[in-house]
Amino acid sequence: MKAVDVAIVGGGAVGAACARAVALRGLEVAIFEPGPDPAAASPASAGMLAAQVEPGAETLVALSVRSRDLYEPLAPALLETTGIDIGFWRAGIAAVAFDDPAADRLKDEVARQRQAGLRCDWLEPDDMRERWPGAAPDCRGALFAPEDGALDPEALTRACLADARRLGATLHAEKVDALASAEGRVRGVVTARGTAPAEHVLLAAGVWSQQIGGLPRALPVEPMRGQMAATAWPHDTARAILYHDHGYVLARGPDAVLGSTMERAGFDARVTNEGLAQIFRGAVRLLPALVTQPVQRMWAGLRPATPDGLPIMGRDPDTERLWYATGHGRNGILHAALTGEIMADLLTSGVTDVDIGPFRVDRFQQ
Repeated sequence: MKAVDVAIVGGGAVGAACARAVALRGLEVAIFEPGPDPAAASPASAGMLAAQVEPGAETLVALSVRSRDLYEPLAPALLETTGIDIGFWRAGIAAVAFDDPAADRLKDEVARQRQAGLRCDWLEPDDMRERWPGAAPDCRGALFAPEDGALDPEALTRACLADARRLGATLHAEKVDALASAEGRVRGVVTARGTAPAEHVLLAAGVWSQQIGGLPRALPVEPMRGQMAATAWPHDTARAILYHDHGYVLARGPDAVLGSTMERAGFDARVTNEGLAQIFRGAVRLLPALVTQPVQRMWAGLRPATPDGLPIMGRDPDTERLWYATGHGRNGILHAALTGEIMADLLTSGVTDVDIGPFRVDRFQQ
């Protein structure tokens, strides 16, 4: 097999975005993705672009906001080149408080974000009732991030893969078993068909990254199960994205997407009665009209979590030409666009204008 410039292990949202960005820069790309896995993280995402509502660690805020903003030009570009609408919707997200301490924390967060130059508002209960009649009737207000939003994660993945292939990338429906390395340098990937040579290898296989043979170090990427459900969006109810304590209700087309759990369940991606009950308790509190809506479907996926909640990105310090883009946890869809740009910059020029020092793979050994 002819050597390619970059072999990308994993064809989920992050791997697909990396493939597209690298191919745009003229490199020859091969994507290794064995096919749809019912436990994959991308389809189990709601596709929320919650950069300000779920900011996480301070080091992630700038990354999250910048990546979110990339979807504004990316969505029409993908529609033009692939004909796929990724469902980009930037109508804001409301993080709801149901007691006074939570309201005080969110008010402080509004002030902090405004001081940082971000658009962020505090909505009083009357403001909530005016915007979304019937939503969160017992709330004490909400942080509203007007530039946050959502997209369709499966459409994003399909569109990025389609655009990468348009640009010359090849898609191999094969599982990568191991890295092929020699003399301190990666040489390609090993599949059931043999060794596929590559100048560089980019590992973007989510929770399965740790299972690749021949890694120079253990990857502390742990599967976190996220269960979700969907109903019809209640009739005559204003579309919204409402959030509280890692639970949410999101309007996508005619549906309401409800989520989500965060469970240590190993590689078990089954849905459970307990998980569904937890999701519905939170969803009905946010939007009581959901109580009359029958469940249309339930599903779950495994998100790749790291011990410190930060992704793993950049080069391996010991094995030359081995790169990582994994461990994004709940933020894989949000960070996919910028991760693609970062990795493409590193692969073509060796530098990026994003500080990825906090995301180094060897930080866990220090």
